[in-house]
Amino acid sequence: MLGTPEVFARHYYASGADELFYQDAVASLYGRNNLLDIVERTSREIFIPLCVGGGLRSVDDVQAVLRAGADKVAINTAVIERPSLIEEVSKRFGSSTLVISVEAQRNGPGKYEALVNYGRDTTGIDAIEWAVEAAERGAGEVLLTSVANDGTGLGMDLELSRALKDRVNIPVILGGGCSQPSDVADAVENGNADAVSLASILHYGLLSDMRAEHGDEHFKDEGNVKFLKGGGAFSKIRASSLADVRVELERRSIPCRKVFGSEKRAGTHER
Repeated sequence: MLGTPEVFARHYYASGADELFYQDAVASLYGRNNLLDIVERTSREIFIPLCVGGGLRSVDDVQAVLRAGADKVAINTAVIERPSLIEEVSKRFGSSTLVISVEAQRNGPGKYEALVNYGRDTTGIDAIEWAVEAAERGAGEVLLTSVANDGTGLGMDLELSRALKDRVNIPVILGGGCSQPSDVADAVENGNADAVSLASILHYGLLSDMRAEHGDEHFKDEGNVKFLKGGGAFSKIRASSLADVRVELERRSIPCRKVFGSEKRAGTHER
């Protein structure tokens, strides 16, 4: 636990994020979907696309989230269990509304398996082939996460991203393992990703700034200050801001869409 989602969302919106991603990490595992209140509160204050994932199992679930203020939904477990849900959602709400979340685990040279329940359970399904099928069924985007890299700060799996981009014509958003702004640029230049999903480097950067301004006492009920002070994965992640990411992209001449600016090649999706 790092803090209240709406606080982070408001900050990233004000900092120029082009899209936000809310994910209930264990919703499918526990058969729940309890993000509606958070989505409603956030959508009243945030005026950029909001993508919501976790525990969505039916067209009715998707409709409820969209009515609460989401612009897109990301689904993983339910569509692997019932692939026809992809057609149902895309026909009802449009393919641009549906993001297929693919949690990929390397299981051999150039081979990846699709996992479900936030990377907890195996499926025996080839992740790349599954993403290709999802695109053919009507998915509008793929959120591609390397489970082994996620949260480690060891860098992003560029081979995984390239392998999928060679097979699909829809946008691929790469997530998992980003440790510093240069990893974002590498994902676009060398991984052929259309966009990058960022979490830890931005969350830790924001909390570090707020700690410096307000002190640890301010976060005794919000941010996990003990975790931030510890080592582990955080020691490999350079706490950064969206501005830091943008500077690196501009330094390497990679266009980055801003809420007030230019066309998009690479975007930043906060989750």
